[in-house]
Amino acid sequence: MRHISEIKIDNGIPTLYVKGEPFLALSGEIHNSSASSLQFMEEKVWPGLKGLHMNSVIVPIYWETIEPAEGVYNYELLDGLIAQARENNMHLILLWFGLWKNSESMYVPGWMKKDTETYFRVRKVNGEPINTISPLCQAAVEKDAMVFANIMAHIRSVDEEESTVIIMQVENELGLLGTSCDYSDQAKAAFVEQIPQELADAYEVEGDWKKAFKTDAEEYFMAYYFAKALEKITAAGQKEYPIPCYTNAWLKQYPWYAGSYPSGGPVKEVHKIWKLTAPSLFTLAPDIYVSYVPEVMDEYSYEGNPLFVPEVRKDAVTASYCLYAFGKHNAICYSPFGIEDLALDPADIDKPPMEVMIALNIDPSAFDITGSREILGQTYKLIDEMKPLYMNYRGTEHLQSYVKKSETDYGTFFRFAEYDVTVSYAPKMPAKPLAAGIMIELAENQFLITGMMSTITFRPKAGENVKVDFLKMEEGEIVNGEWKPGRILNGDEKMAVKLGEMPKCYRVELFKY
Repeated sequence: MRHISEIKIDNGIPTLYVKGEPFLALSGEIHNSSASSLQFMEEKVWPGLKGLHMNSVIVPIYWETIEPAEGVYNYELLDGLIAQARENNMHLILLWFGLWKNSESMYVPGWMKKDTETYFRVRKVNGEPINTISPLCQAAVEKDAMVFANIMAHIRSVDEEESTVIIMQVENELGLLGTSCDYSDQAKAAFVEQIPQELADAYEVEGDWKKAFKTDAEEYFMAYYFAKALEKITAAGQKEYPIPCYTNAWLKQYPWYAGSYPSGGPVKEVHKIWKLTAPSLFTLAPDIYVSYVPEVMDEYSYEGNPLFVPEVRKDAVTASYCLYAFGKHNAICYSPFGIEDLALDPADIDKPPMEVMIALNIDPSAFDITGSREILGQTYKLIDEMKPLYMNYRGTEHLQSYVKKSETDYGTFFRFAEYDVTVSYAPKMPAKPLAAGIMIELAENQFLITGMMSTITFRPKAGENVKVDFLKMEEGEIVNGEWKPGRILNGDEKMAVKLGEMPKCYRVELFKY
């Protein structure tokens, strides 16, 4: 039976299914230009992914290579990427670098770039054009929808049976930089019109954009028109091949005004507009390079918006955040950016200039990959092996997850049926993961513990005049969801469950006396 990938609801939890089976996307996104050469991919990228225990890779495809001449499609590069992924036993999540990438129109074909009259640019308030085609340019949006539909039809024709391509990202970090709004003639005319009725009903306001939304009017206006454009593009593609589609956000951050981050992009504050206007997207995903990764995951994971992390920092702490993404938020995907770099010597990593990192609020430590490959690979392996257990317990009170969120976050406290648990976090250290873990209550007195950089102590319930001790404490591993014990640690080691920098598994059986 043929199955295309889809998002299904399992016990209230949105879940990616691939070939009819639940799929946790243990992924990594490659650099923007890596996929433009099949030879480069063969020599420099695929070999570096071995040993990371990934099951998918996030790879861009480029409008300029697919439609080099108007109306003439070239799928040599796309077909080659699909073939290479199959050879490497990997699924693909494709990034459609169409009209907008990081707020600019940098990957549109040359014939479109040069025709600035037909495919008009966004203009600043002083009339200066920027390198972003306006989402109000219907000719451009229709062209994007046409080529995206053609791409999806092609993927279906060559890949429906294999399901190598499982998800599509539509555009990339779209929005406007350097201006909060489009001041082209077309945009100015639309800005003074009455807001769409669905927004008037949802926000209980009326009038033109400025009257309805006041100081937020410019960003809300752009959010509506970008979302409207993406809905047209996505719906055209899904009509040909209805695999899941999403788009991603450059985060709202300091200095906080629209245009310092891409105005109109799917930041959390405008999700209501995006959800109403672009229902074909199954989620709006955050790209996370800030130091407060868990807080962003908490914010972007809510009912109706399953957590999907297509880009995140790649230093050693990323493995800790990965455990939290799946353990706490039932993530669809977790994917550090520049994943092929983990095969390199840390000294050889090309970091953005410090002034760029300061301007973009990027934490410089996000690019220190010391130790990251081994720790992330082991974490992916653990998640994959515990998948049957995880799928059984996720979303219940029997599974709890934690991560150290700040320098002053020293630990956490969990209540299970018969035992309480204190978790003490190790201090943050350079080139080491952070305290993180997943605890599963297998029975009232039996627990599976997976994690790192933390100490687990079991306690009696409040008011119980008893002590707690271990009947058995085993280290071991999970193979296909089954516990395979190693040493029994019933000597000095059993004073507490201590997790070091490499993620490990323990199974404990407790008693009270």
